[in-house]
Amino acid sequence: MGSSRVLLSELAGKIGAALSGPDSEVTGIATVEEAGPGQVTFLSNPKYARHARETRASAIIAKEPVPGASCAFLLTPNPYYSFACAVEQFHPPVRPTGGVSPLASVHAGASLGNGVSIAPFVVVEEGAVLGDRVALYPGVYVGKGTVIGEDSLLYPRVTLYEGVRIGKRAILHAGCVVGSDGCGFAPSPQGFRKIPQVGTVEIGDDVEIGANTTIDRAALGITRIGRGTKLDNLIQVGHNVAIGSDTVIAALVGIAGSCRIGNRVMIGGQAGLAGHLEVGDGVILGARTGVAESLSAAEVPVWSGVPAMPHKTWLRMVTLLPKLPELFRRVKRLEGGKPTEEEE
Repeated sequence: MGSSRVLLSELAGKIGAALSGPDSEVTGIATVEEAGPGQVTFLSNPKYARHARETRASAIIAKEPVPGASCAFLLTPNPYYSFACAVEQFHPPVRPTGGVSPLASVHAGASLGNGVSIAPFVVVEEGAVLGDRVALYPGVYVGKGTVIGEDSLLYPRVTLYEGVRIGKRAILHAGCVVGSDGCGFAPSPQGFRKIPQVGTVEIGDDVEIGANTTIDRAALGITRIGRGTKLDNLIQVGHNVAIGSDTVIAALVGIAGSCRIGNRVMIGGQAGLAGHLEVGDGVILGARTGVAESLSAAEVPVWSGVPAMPHKTWLRMVTLLPKLPELFRRVKRLEGGKPTEEEE
């Protein structure tokens, strides 16, 4: 990754910030603890304010100045967003150069757009369509009839089963699988009979899918991921799930089949969602939330716990939980009983 030199005043204009303090040249960006002279850092969480006062950075991207800090500030209402823009200024995205490796296997019936990059040991099957400037890293498999939109980037060992559709500017990280069979089996006296999974998967524009995430094809119809949605690593998306636009899902979440998730939903790590339910627009699920029935932000925006309950209720519950054994013993004595050895 490269770096560049820029004046703080110029950087401020590029990231939507206002410079407060002396102008100077900077050459990079680093964490608030590690940044030194000539570097920019950022502060979006108040608990790191102590580090901001001690930093050696030339400037801090922040919402407001930190009292006691001796550096300049790049002030912005959204420090995290401006930080992302600043990182791109110093480390522009690097994409593979165009061309098809002679070690790749590309079917004569596949369609390749202008400027595609296909690395060694990639397989592109018959009828696949790659848009302009699509880049495939080593070991990618693109199934028969699959469509990949322009400017999409697929990292090593991504597997796209036949007939799936990937939108424009999508990023699929190493090892993710799109279009594998959903878990559909019909019980019978002879055992479980596999239900053919003959639907497909559609991934919208500007979607990012983390490493080793799996998205199952629909039994019938479409498993759909909406525009701008971001999936972390190691997520399981079951067959016929529909996820809306601009939703963010953290690692290790499991989403059972035919679940409907709305737009701008946020789901914390290791949450689990049962099948055939709806999570409405704007809902926020805390980490490890267990969702067994449909939820709406109109009722309560933030949910946590197992089973899912309003976040404030969950906070009260976990505060009381360590006190329950003693409360039980006190109630038992008040009722005239004596706690057993196990209850003690």
